[in-house]
Amino acid sequence: MDDRGGSFVAVRRISQGSVYHHHSSSPSSAEAVAGSAAWLGRGLSCVCVQGRDVHSRPSFDLTPAQEECLQRLQSRMDLAYDSSIPHHQESLKDLWKLAFPEEELHGIVSEQWKEMGWQGKDPSTDFRGGGFISLENLLFFAKRFPKSFQDLLRKQVGDRSVWEYPFAVAGINITFMLIQMLGLEAVKPRSIVGETFLRFLSVNESAFDLLYCIAFKLMDQQWLSMRASYMEFNTVMKSTRRQLEREIMVEDITGIEDMPSYSLLLSQ
Repeated sequence: MDDRGGSFVAVRRISQGSVYHHHSSSPSSAEAVAGSAAWLGRGLSCVCVQGRDVHSRPSFDLTPAQEECLQRLQSRMDLAYDSSIPHHQESLKDLWKLAFPEEELHGIVSEQWKEMGWQGKDPSTDFRGGGFISLENLLFFAKRFPKSFQDLLRKQVGDRSVWEYPFAVAGINITFMLIQMLGLEAVKPRSIVGETFLRFLSVNESAFDLLYCIAFKLMDQQWLSMRASYMEFNTVMKSTRRQLEREIMVEDITGIEDMPSYSLLLSQ
């Protein structure tokens, strides 16, 4: 979406495995679906629950282990996707192979990417909103929980909407939403939710990637239960964030795998 409203891509589900990409010039619609790279770069936080101070608490001191884990995660967050870096290109190609092993990718810039829910033929423009970590999150999901990944990519579960959320762009939104929810851009978290997550991260360095997978699966479940269409994407993301916060705060939760919604990934 450009400064005047621009365009975004919603995905129309015609039949199993078939998608149709619809362009809209409505600013409100673009906000709902987290549209183009320009929108992702400036306003992606619109899909998050802003101004929530329910879990706020005074600043606390990190343990050395927590500080080290947070710094490593922040280093990942700070890394932009750069199509001129061979490793980044190869990672993107790996994502295609995991998503569509039966279909050969014709080029790093190709109309085929729209099948995965990217805005256009060059996914690098969408990564401006989430950086390289958003690609790493998608790769982790595809490798660790391949059936859940394929179910969401191909919209194989549930009574789907005629106009579906674009899979890849939704994934970038989820990465950004988690960063905001956990307060990971700060020197140290300013909420109990963020502090609790750091405890999880200090014992499992894959905690953020695992939480991403849970969030994606939970978002899709919320999408289905709300019988949402692309205009309700914002509402679905807010509901997903609230549920994640509640689960992280359950007293007997000691790690990401203890979260109730983690079971969604195991029902394969």
